Amino acid sequence: MRSTEAQHIVVGVDGSAPSVAALKYAARMATALGASLEVVTAWAPPPLDPMMVVEWSPQDTAAEVLDGAIHDAFGDHPPAGLLRTVTPGPPARTLIDMSETCGMVVLGSRGHGGFAGLLLGSVSAACAAHAHCPVLIVHGPTPHS
Repeated sequence: MRSTEAQHIVVGVDGSAPSVAALKYAARMATALGASLEVVTAWAPPPLDPMMVVEWSPQDTAAEVLDGAIHDAFGDHPPAGLLRTVTPGPPARTLIDMSETCGMVVLGSRGHGGFAGLLLGSVSAACAAHAHCPVLIVHGPTPHS
């Protein structure tokens, strides 16, 4: 790994409370390490139903989710140099691919999907198992915290 890769942290967000907590934590780490921070939201196009005509852009919705997570984490003062990436593709595969050129991937423990009782979501579990760099999984706020 080149030193420039080690100085780059990627954090995946989906707008959930754990992903916002991961974003806050990743920003603190980036500052402490002098690393750049890239916030990523990946989206996959929904299956098309030829009977349904809807003017909707999943990319625009993903961009709104990304902007909302950044605002939830930092208000009107995001960190200087924060990189924002909205990209098509399955979230786990996208983040695993990005892990080839960064020093760390940071994720929330659970996203919006799946079953609430699980400790890890499918994206965080897949990234922890298959990423090419260290993966930090941040547990977000819980009802008992």
